[in-house]
Amino acid sequence: MASVPALKPTDTLVHQLGRAIVETISDVGDLALFGGQVVRQILTGLPQRSVLTQSFYEVGVRSIPVVAVTGLFIGMVLAVQAYDQFHFLHMESKLGAAINASLVRELGPTLAATMLAGRVGSAMAAELGTMRVTEQIDALKALGANPIQHLVVPRFLACFLLIPLLTAIADAVGIFGGWVIGTQVLKIDSFYWWLHSKQFIAIYDVECGLMKSFFYGGAIALVSCYQGFHCGAGAEGVGQASTRSFVWSFVAILVLDFFLGVFQSWLYYFVWPDPVSLF
Repeated sequence: MASVPALKPTDTLVHQLGRAIVETISDVGDLALFGGQVVRQILTGLPQRSVLTQSFYEVGVRSIPVVAVTGLFIGMVLAVQAYDQFHFLHMESKLGAAINASLVRELGPTLAATMLAGRVGSAMAAELGTMRVTEQIDALKALGANPIQHLVVPRFLACFLLIPLLTAIADAVGIFGGWVIGTQVLKIDSFYWWLHSKQFIAIYDVECGLMKSFFYGGAIALVSCYQGFHCGAGAEGVGQASTRSFVWSFVAILVLDFFLGVFQSWLYYFVWPDPVSLF
């Protein structure tokens, strides 16, 4: 009896695309379940104050220099790059309103969160990944402790509560940097710089930026801790977890930025049908 040759598994572009989609959906589902466990542990009870203080210090205090430098140069670059266009339209005095509005509502929160995803998120993923590889997380389970309660909740609360404060610092420093370049270098009248900023920027714009920061902080913490908890074996696995944490945190920031921006714009025009115009 003649043997039937076995069929080789096909691996076309369609198969690769389907496999990537299935894996992505599976990862998103696992991340959602992981986030549910974190929320449940928060509602159960907070960790010890010493653990929270250490996480708050690492995420908040040690991130101030990088956030301040980022915000400062964002404001300075915006002033330099936008001046020619406003000068062409004879609207130099309104440059400050455009810079400050873009900072507090969009660029400040998004770029500050991106920097923190690289500094804080990658560090958390690497730290938790190392604990997974060295079986420290398994040791916590063996001792009857909940690893999510002791390892993830403090980091999540630190990112969720402190990244908005760091965003406010980035906004303030960026506004100062744009003002220095605009008034001291480009010789725009400081009075009109602040006058048009006051007329054009509402408290709602500041609230929108800070609201985004809460979501950014939660996303960075969840993605980074999830990647650390599901780290592969060895040093290579830790490196891959750290890389994936930054990449997926950045993707999450952009996705959240789009949907939150759409919602906030709809809410703004619903509450204030006649928006303030810069022109």
